[in-house]
Amino acid sequence: MRRIRKSSMACSVSALLLASAAASASPAGGGMRLDQLPRIAEVDERFQSYNVEMVEVTGGRFWAPYGGPPGEQYRQRPPEDLSDKRLRALTKHLGPAYMRVSGTWANSTYLEADGEHLSEPPEGYNQVLTRDQWRGVVDFAKAVDAKVGVSFAVSEGPRGADGVWQTEQAQRLLDLTRAAGGELGFAEFINEPNAASLGRLPKGYSVADYTRDFSIFLDWARKVSPNTKIVGPGGVGEGGDLSKIPVATLARMLLTEELMKANPNAVDAVSYHFYGGVSQRCANTQAEQAQQSQALTPTWLDLTLRDWKYYSGLRDKYERGDPMWVTETAQAACGGSPWAATFLDTFRYVNQLGLLAQKGVRVVFHNTLTASDYSLIEEGTKNPRPNYWAAVLWRRTMGTTVLASPPSPAENLRIYAHCLPESNGGVGMVAINYGDTPQVLTLGEGAKVWLLEAPSVDGTSVTVNGQTPHLQADGSLSGLRGVSAGPSTRIPATSIAFFTKPHAGNAACK
Repeated sequence: MRRIRKSSMACSVSALLLASAAASASPAGGGMRLDQLPRIAEVDERFQSYNVEMVEVTGGRFWAPYGGPPGEQYRQRPPEDLSDKRLRALTKHLGPAYMRVSGTWANSTYLEADGEHLSEPPEGYNQVLTRDQWRGVVDFAKAVDAKVGVSFAVSEGPRGADGVWQTEQAQRLLDLTRAAGGELGFAEFINEPNAASLGRLPKGYSVADYTRDFSIFLDWARKVSPNTKIVGPGGVGEGGDLSKIPVATLARMLLTEELMKANPNAVDAVSYHFYGGVSQRCANTQAEQAQQSQALTPTWLDLTLRDWKYYSGLRDKYERGDPMWVTETAQAACGGSPWAATFLDTFRYVNQLGLLAQKGVRVVFHNTLTASDYSLIEEGTKNPRPNYWAAVLWRRTMGTTVLASPPSPAENLRIYAHCLPESNGGVGMVAINYGDTPQVLTLGEGAKVWLLEAPSVDGTSVTVNGQTPHLQADGSLSGLRGVSAGPSTRIPATSIAFFTKPHAGNAACK
């Protein structure tokens, strides 16, 4: 694995950013015409969002930390403390955002009634959500400028004797959300309905069953919560090679196309989940395992387009004109590989945001906020991971109007551009150098840069312009000062640079 020499980190910021005179004659040497970049898409102001798994809220068996017994997949964990001041302070810097409380475990979670205190879940459910736990979710969301989204219990529990889904649990959740001073920003009926065997759906559950139940859900939601966006169906994994799945298994799957075909023009946004592979926790499955050796290759970085192409094709057939949301994504399914927590995954994360924004995906949810190896914030310590710092820099530099990418001087340098947040004519940009050699960009006068790099690319610590970022006692972030970019900026090998040019004069940004 390639490493950045520690000695390079001791250089002054000015030395890191100084370009040679010869570099000014490179393809980018004449200066990028950021004023001429056209608008190509628009994303939601909550484009960069995150998941809090339902099992984090309730406590329960979630993906086990590495280093346990061979073959261990799950380990019992306590409920997440959403009142934690450090967690709230860090998460607030990611707002505004959507906070999706869902996951496989949500499909079988029972919400207690007022005055009810259960030691075991009722028949047909796997876990219990207390009323105080849900009030904590709503309070957390209000504190960090997030809108809550959910999926609902759909296991055997919330069904009548005839097997038909009933709205009682969903109504209870909605009522409690409102009583706590919140609202549901969006709702998905089921988490990953095409993976029914994992989600505790009733045995033999069919497309016809889904269509019947979804109609009940949709009628209920439109009537009792008309401002809640209906998002779905939330399929996963179908953009890959379905030929690897045995025919007998395929026949039992609720394929997303069949669900959308049976329920056309029903949602406000088409959602899907994307993982490029699975972690070694699920190495015994038929899914492709994520490989660390591939992390800085175009094949891995561009894999997100495979599933976007598949699900956007279904959108065009059955929900034409609707926006698209990726309601769950991370380095790898099954909790992430060990390198999900390192700077190595930040190249995937930032590149994925750039690619999907250009394709018009309105919202992207990182899984998770603070659980397992793929989280933005390490559970337990509540220390920010490299992806967290990239998320903060994206939030500060990349607005909702997406611009065409300017020309890149090198194959291994990816560049994405947006209008600056709340800037008249200003442009924000991120340059991802996943190659072995430094590159130079010339932006002219008035630009600032935030250079994100690490002592080792597969390590968990990063610097911004040579400084280590921190959360301060007052809740502010330090070590994130931008420095002058120019007129030319050197971007070291395996590093990521965010730029702003407030006076770019781009007409699309006015």
